[in-house]
Amino acid sequence: MDSELQIALIGAGLGVVVLIFAYNKWQERKHRSKAEKVFKSEHRDVLLEPRGGGQNEEAGERFERREPGFGNGDDEAGPRPVSEASLKRSAPELPALLDVRTDCVIRLEAIEPLDVQRVWQAQLGQLEGLSKPVRWFGFNDAENLWFPLGPEVGGACHWFCAALQLVDRRGSIGESDFMRFSGGVQRVADLVMALPPGLPARAETLHGAAQLDGFCADVDVQIGVNVIAGERPLDGREIAQFAGRYDLSLAGDGSFHALADDGSTLFTLANLEAGAFSDDMASLATMGVTLVIDVPCVRDGVAAFDRMMELANALAQQSRGTVVDDNRAPFGAEAAGMIRGQIRQFQDRMAESGIPAGGPLARRLFAL
Repeated sequence: MDSELQIALIGAGLGVVVLIFAYNKWQERKHRSKAEKVFKSEHRDVLLEPRGGGQNEEAGERFERREPGFGNGDDEAGPRPVSEASLKRSAPELPALLDVRTDCVIRLEAIEPLDVQRVWQAQLGQLEGLSKPVRWFGFNDAENLWFPLGPEVGGACHWFCAALQLVDRRGSIGESDFMRFSGGVQRVADLVMALPPGLPARAETLHGAAQLDGFCADVDVQIGVNVIAGERPLDGREIAQFAGRYDLSLAGDGSFHALADDGSTLFTLANLEAGAFSDDMASLATMGVTLVIDVPCVRDGVAAFDRMMELANALAQQSRGTVVDDNRAPFGAEAAGMIRGQIRQFQDRMAESGIPAGGPLARRLFAL
C-alpha cells in the first residue's frame, strides 16, 4: 500500500511540473508575439544592408566600402567624408568687376583672418612679368562685399581673390602667363599660411582666352574722319577755342576728348600731323585734324558718331576746310549712313555676347 501511494504521489508531482512548464512556454510565446508586433518595421536597416537593396544585388552591383580621403569632386556613389574644409564658410560670389569669361580667378581662404597688407606685399614679388593686368580683392564679411586691394588698404579678411585678365588689345594670355600666375598665387598662399587654393584648368582657361581674343578682334573697330585745312593751315589757338566751345577736354594723350556724362570718352580730336596737342597751342599750326570714335568703348555708338560728325562739319565750315576719309575722299551723307549701319551691327553683336559696348568689361578688354 505504501509503495502504491508513493508511486501515485510521484506521478501527481510530475504532472504538476509538466503543467507548469507548459504554461511558462505558452506565456513566453505570447509575450514574444506581442513584442514582434510592437517593434516590427517595414524599413530596411541601412547599417546592415547594402545600398540599393536586393534588386541591385541581382543586377550584379556590389556594395563597396570606401575609406575616408580626398576625392576629385565627381564621386556620386555616396556622401563625401567630413573634413575641415567642408565645415568652413562657402566661397562668396566673384567681385562685380570680374567675369569668368574675361578673367582667370583664384580664391584664397584662411581659417583665421589675414592682414590685407601682408597679402598685398606677398603678391608683389610673386606676380611680376605678366603680360596682362592682375587685380586683387579682399572680402569684407561684415558688409558682405569685395573691395580692391592696394598699398594703402588696411584690414583683415578670410577670403581673397586674384584675377588675371585673359585678353586685351595686345592679344590673349599664353601658357607662360598662366603658369606664372597660378604658381605665383600658390606661393602667396604658402607665404601667408592660407589654405591651398583651387586652381583653374590650364587647357580650358587658355582655350577660353583664345576664343575671347578672336571675338574681340572681330568687333575691334575704330572709325575716323579728317578735317583738311583749306587755303591756310589750322591755327592752334583756333583749334583750342573750337574744342572749348564744344566742351572737349585736353587729355594726357595729347588729344581733345568729348566726354559722356559718366566721364568716359565718346570720341577724340587729335592732330593729323606729327605732334600732340598741349596747353600751349599758340605756336601750333597744322594742315588737318582727325576725329576718332572707338566703337567697342562707347555705349551708344550711333549717337556718338552723329555728334562727332556735327563737330567735324562745323570745324570744316569754320576753317573753310573739307571732311574726308583716310583716303582723302570726301565724306558725305551716304558714307555716314553706311558707317551708322556698321556701328549698329558691331554693337548689337557685342550685346548679344554679353559684353555690351561701353560697359565695364568692354572698357577693360579694349583699353589702350
